[in-house]
Amino acid sequence: MAARLAPAKDLRFRVSERIGEVSACLLRPAEARAVVVLAHGAGADMRHAFMASLAARLAARGLASLRFQFPYAEAGRRSPSPGPVLRATVRAALAEAARLLPGLAVVAAGKSMGGRMASLLAAEGGLAARGIVFYGFPLHAAGKPPDAERGEHLARVPVPMLFLQGTRDALADLTLLGPLVARLGKRAALHEIAGADHGFHVLKRSGRTDEDVLDELADATAAFAGRLA
Repeated sequence: MAARLAPAKDLRFRVSERIGEVSACLLRPAEARAVVVLAHGAGADMRHAFMASLAARLAARGLASLRFQFPYAEAGRRSPSPGPVLRATVRAALAEAARLLPGLAVVAAGKSMGGRMASLLAAEGGLAARGIVFYGFPLHAAGKPPDAERGEHLARVPVPMLFLQGTRDALADLTLLGPLVARLGKRAALHEIAGADHGFHVLKRSGRTDEDVLDELADATAAFAGRLA
């Protein structure tokens, strides 16, 4: 049976005096076990269908979620804000989740760039979360040689990490990502999503649907968050 949900709550929180406020959306089941702070990717915002569908599925599995806008998306711009601004926004979103839902385990998560910003923040020692979920870690640009700097900081992340990666992801060759995750030891796990690309879409001939993939992502996230909680 799906968890009972309160209506999604739109809200705003302040990142800093200089950066200002951004929008967010809180979705909380009646008996939440943890709260997942969901950062969007570079090419979309928190209202993208992937983000909304994932949040709903997490709620059905007993996980609250706080989706939020990065400042550039809040302003309607396409070009991402500088890294320090993005990381400051992740830090503020985590603090807001802890304030809104005291007592719940906080898990950082993000689609592509959003997840990488959480891990960069963790490597700097500023991540107030029990773990990180990556929905498609962007190890390199599509069709480009691997960028060692993209994953170098992961060795300095002190919390557990879950990499959810499509086997057709053009931004993370699994022959490169797999060994990288293995070198991280017990702190990290790689869950391959068969047939999925970077947007977690699958081909019709795969015999699966995008809905199936979203369910798999939510199941894996719920299992990970449950261990942390």
